Amino acid sequence: MDDVRVPVLMYHSVATDPNDATRALSVSPQAFAEQMEVLAEQRLTPVTTAELAACWRTGRPLPPRPVLVTFDDGYEGVHRHALPVLAEHGFTATLFVSTGWLRGPYDTGGGLDTMLDWDQVRELADAGVEIGGHSHSHPQLDQLGDRALRSELILCKEIVSDQLGRAPASFAYPYGYSSRRVREAVRETGYAQALAVGNGLARRAQGPYALRRVTVRRTTTTAEFERLVQGRAIGRTFARDRALTKGYAVVRRARQARRAVARALT
Repeated sequence: MDDVRVPVLMYHSVATDPNDATRALSVSPQAFAEQMEVLAEQRLTPVTTAELAACWRTGRPLPPRPVLVTFDDGYEGVHRHALPVLAEHGFTATLFVSTGWLRGPYDTGGGLDTMLDWDQVRELADAGVEIGGHSHSHPQLDQLGDRALRSELILCKEIVSDQLGRAPASFAYPYGYSSRRVREAVRETGYAQALAVGNGLARRAQGPYALRRVTVRRTTTTAEFERLVQGRAIGRTFARDRALTKGYAVVRRARQARRAVARALT
């Protein structure tokens, strides 16, 4: 079981005509349907984030050829376009919601496109989609001070619990950014597992709070998608992303150091 590598697919918007803010990480309804057909043809078994982590935590066997379908943020197209396709195949998924972006009483106006409302989130949950947390206002969590960090995590968890009647068990880091401090805060808030990005296959050895995902974009072709779920050529596909991530990590560490010094002086 320790050697099992699981593709965890990271989607955002599913939309016919996305706006500029979401276009790159949006997939068309037709592409999403074709990608789910690939999973069906290859006899992959979609599981939720909580199910995967529970198997790795307890030693319970995974289903044959597991795969995760995950959505970040909470765009309306997940309900309009993705849910019928998932239902057609009998697939489950995990939706990570930024509670301050969803339409309703907690809306901060930060959503980048048309977002889900809470009735739609409940319908997704009733259909078997796991609802996880994705913070409240979608900040870069590792750039926040301790108080703001915990506020983001706790408020998200409390709102989901209030709206759905049960606490979210899984979390996904906004922008994929975390640190040891952030991961520890996520654990202490009560989330049992969390997903990063990393653009690699998930493995038990990564630990329950740093499981990797692979990004599905609007430009992802069917052939590329097939390679992703088969775990082939992932390094080559995301080589440029990794180079940019490493460069930006240096910038982010410098910012964190400056903030730490500023907090110490106040």
